[in-house]
Amino acid sequence: MTTPRESVLTAADHQHGLPAVELRAVTRTYAAGPQQVRALDGVSVAFPAGSWTAVMGPSGSGKSTLLHCAAGLERVTSGQVLLGGQDITTAGDADLTALRRREIGFVFQSFNLIGSLTAEQNVALPLKLAGARPSTKDVRAVLAAVGLDDRRRHRPRELSGGQQQRVAIARAMVTRPRVLFADEPTGALDSAAARKVLGLLRELVTAGQSIVMVTHDPAAAAAADSVVFLRDGRIVGHAAAPTAREVADRLARLEA
Repeated sequence: MTTPRESVLTAADHQHGLPAVELRAVTRTYAAGPQQVRALDGVSVAFPAGSWTAVMGPSGSGKSTLLHCAAGLERVTSGQVLLGGQDITTAGDADLTALRRREIGFVFQSFNLIGSLTAEQNVALPLKLAGARPSTKDVRAVLAAVGLDDRRRHRPRELSGGQQQRVAIARAMVTRPRVLFADEPTGALDSAAARKVLGLLRELVTAGQSIVMVTHDPAAAAAADSVVFLRDGRIVGHAAAPTAREVADRLARLEA
């Protein structure tokens, strides 16, 4: 797979050995009535540039909170979040919004496509929101890269679940983000569609993209380069290139 234009930011990360994104002693607490819930408890982790990391853990372990804090969607209570070495923890709301539009791609389990727009229009939307004039050539190139050039005029209801998720990935990639965050990207797909989406993510990583993915599926996690395990808001383990069985066994022990 080739992306429309090389990501200069990702190339710079490789050159200088910087992590794509890094959390340093990050804590995130929420008010729950009179008490405080600590969703993340002093988490320190670096996600290497040009790699694919899966984040797993039991329900309530802090997976989604970690993803949202790393992507700048949630403010941390304490600690630091660095994107390509840049501390984004104290960035103002306007700067953070601009940074997310420019350097972060996000893929959701529920696709979040606009039903009244075609695939091509959905992919172009982030560029329009950022105040840029979308290049038809670039938009179509991204759709072609995910195998949907012949579906560019179709609306979401005319596409299968797997096709909708590939449109969502193209939409996340069109801005050439430094990091692609994925929250259960295969959770709403059947096994065949999930394999296609995981294959596409692998192609993106081979081309130099950095991916951080939350998943509950051991097979999806095993497709990544490495897996980080969470429990009770803390990192409790790491595995490099594990099999699906190894991931499932580790997760079962954490849940027990």
